[in-house]
Amino acid sequence: MTRGAGIAGLGAYALGQSARVAWYLGHRALGRRVGRDVPPPPERADQRPRRPAPSFSDLLADLTRLFARDAANVVKGLYPVPDDGDGSPARRIARLRAFLADIEPAGARRAGEGREDPAAMPGAEALPDYYLHDFHYQQGGYLTENSARLYDTQVETLFIGAANAMRRQALVPLVGHFAGHDQRGATLIDIGCGTGRFIHQAKQALPAIKAIGVDLSAAYLREAERSLSSRRGVTLIQAPGEALPLGDQTIEAGVSIFLFHELPEEIRRQVAREAARVLKPGAPFVLIDSLQRGDRPQWDGILDGFEHSFNEPYYLSYIEDDLQDCFAEAGLALTASWTAFLSKVMVFAKVS
Repeated sequence: MTRGAGIAGLGAYALGQSARVAWYLGHRALGRRVGRDVPPPPERADQRPRRPAPSFSDLLADLTRLFARDAANVVKGLYPVPDDGDGSPARRIARLRAFLADIEPAGARRAGEGREDPAAMPGAEALPDYYLHDFHYQQGGYLTENSARLYDTQVETLFIGAANAMRRQALVPLVGHFAGHDQRGATLIDIGCGTGRFIHQAKQALPAIKAIGVDLSAAYLREAERSLSSRRGVTLIQAPGEALPLGDQTIEAGVSIFLFHELPEEIRRQVAREAARVLKPGAPFVLIDSLQRGDRPQWDGILDGFEHSFNEPYYLSYIEDDLQDCFAEAGLALTASWTAFLSKVMVFAKVS
């Protein structure tokens, strides 16, 4: 990339990401006006240790550092100025209205009112028990079309417009791995692809690569199909990450983003083993997920309320888990790790 192109790219990046942060800060402000606080159960509040936590200004300062790193990657030519996949202004406004309309019902469910058991929904009998929770206090958990439509807006609001920037951290090792190689014969797998946001990003940076998205939710895969309809070379499969319907050593690279904190400990290990099974020797696997206890000790307090606030039944187990050991047991060696705002990035390589 030439210097002039780099400067122009940086300007476009700064404008786009500043607008996204402002947009999702507006979501947060409006959400507070129409929502209601639901305190944790008294027994949990009494037992919760008081750990250090960042202030909102600390979060914004670190968010700025994440965007600076993201912008530097654009200037280096690792990936183009992001198309965040937010859609037209009319679509964004429609999503905002849906987001606001769900806040009060979600608050009621958080307070224990009107919660529906996902296990009673059609098709639930074919899904594993650990998946049948109303994650994020969504009616029906991950099984409904409404949850799939709301998910990206809710996650970006939670992370102040930074969820896509955190996901893009996975592109750095992937682009480095494929540099100088013919992408046309390579396949990337995204385990727990959800609505397809990362596949959208990967196809911007590595347009010739084939991508396979695997997820348990038929509703989320339908949303991914809609959002990725213009992308060629994408295959979406409904399957559990612990039982991938793919052959041994058939995949050149893999990712899993924001999935592991929603899995029981033993299922995390099964997913790691499956990832290792389908990857070719030397292939990279990138995990991006929540910070864990001790990753940023002065931020540990922000992790304590997440399980209650967002109904994440496996989160407390996740933040104490030894992920390096989890993947080492499966045959994936850690090659790099760093934190990126409220996430951590771990890069593994399939041992030959």
